[in-house]
Amino acid sequence: MRRIKKEIRDNKRIGDLLDTCHVGRLGTIGNDGYPRIKPLNFVYLNGMIYFHSAREGEKIDDISRDNRVVFEVDEPAGYVKSSISPCSAKYLYRSVIVRGKAVIVENDREKLLALQSLMEKYQPEGGYGEFQPEKLEIIAVVRIDIEEITGKEDAG
Repeated sequence: MRRIKKEIRDNKRIGDLLDTCHVGRLGTIGNDGYPRIKPLNFVYLNGMIYFHSAREGEKIDDISRDNRVVFEVDEPAGYVKSSISPCSAKYLYRSVIVRGKAVIVENDREKLLALQSLMEKYQPEGGYGEFQPEKLEIIAVVRIDIEEITGKEDAG
């Protein structure tokens, strides 16, 4: 990281950001060799990131071909206007970037835990019922095994 003073070194603060952000961005390598970014819902659970997907499609194709991924979340805090020069204007933020390997979860217990955790994150009041076995068959759950995680912030 070029500007060390902006680095978030506290793992709890990094985890809190992953717990509270609602949209993450997954970067994969496309079949044409170019990177692709997809926004998605996710949950940070037991030191790993989980998301769900259709069993077929671009994300799954990319992960099956090359499971190296990046994942990013950010939380904007506000814009600071400039009154002196354009270079003094800035946006305040916190962000986390993860590098790791994506794995399609085959274990039914892990898959169900990830899906339940996603529902608890996005609908904490409950009331969403049980997961039906036939639906579990058509949903893919992907786990990102984190190899590197960095946090960065500019709080002003």
